[in-house]
Amino acid sequence: MIVVGGEALIDLVPLAQPPGALLPRPGGGPYNTALALGRLGAAVAFCSRVSADGFGETLLAGLRAAGVDLALVQRGPEPTTLAVPSLGPDGSAAYGFYVEGTADRLFALPPALPPGARALALGTCSLVLEPGASAYEALLRRESGRGLLTLLDPNIRPALIADPAGYRARFLARLPYVSVLKLSEEDADWLGGRVGDWLAAGPSAVVLTRGAAGLTVWTADGAEHSAAARPVTVADTIGAGDTVNAALLHRLAGAGDPGAADWPDVLAYAAHAAALTCTRAGCEPPYAAELGLSR
Repeated sequence: MIVVGGEALIDLVPLAQPPGALLPRPGGGPYNTALALGRLGAAVAFCSRVSADGFGETLLAGLRAAGVDLALVQRGPEPTTLAVPSLGPDGSAAYGFYVEGTADRLFALPPALPPGARALALGTCSLVLEPGASAYEALLRRESGRGLLTLLDPNIRPALIADPAGYRARFLARLPYVSVLKLSEEDADWLGGRVGDWLAAGPSAVVLTRGAAGLTVWTADGAEHSAAARPVTVADTIGAGDTVNAALLHRLAGAGDPGAADWPDVLAYAAHAAALTCTRAGCEPPYAAELGLSR
């Protein structure tokens, strides 16, 4: 089983018509990653705290439909976090957030993960918003110590980070507990680090997504591999990076050391899955059959 920890929220996606209209869609980087894993046919559990409001019920219904295990989901009476993406001409998204007093940031460390857990993925807002951020960090350290493959996607949202220098220091302190660091070019620019330094801190592999230029991985043994992006008509890029997370985890979770993985195959698979997500408004990850796979 792959466990995905982090926030579930509602994206208020702008519509072309009528002008100014917003369409509520399930979202959040970890939520999207869990949804994509379920659609790809992986055994996956979502580990989060979700509101008992109507939006929270909608979020959980989407995960259930994808076959995601919800036994690790905590519930609370607080409202659901809202995100408002603004779309650029190329379909890229920037985000504003409504996070004060919301349910997901009150996540508490669970006593144990299921015995069958083999991988843990964390990322996005859940790494920033306290007190949940400290609980997720404790989960990362604990499960890394137990030998789980761990994937970290910082998925930087500058609007949420009041202390950039403090966040960068905390990011570096997490790397000894990370097997695979996946980040975008924008994340890398904001963090201001270098791949070699990140690899030296602990990860077996660093995967960089480069939009239309594809994906590249560097491994701790000095290897470098790239895969081209698939040309598609882009509706928007919401959830594309989260779909990459899911594809990486789906390929790597049972493969042992990620540094020794068949990275050309892994990256090509991730590029295909992300391209299909980009053809759809909001985050609508592909199903296994759309990638020519059986569940």
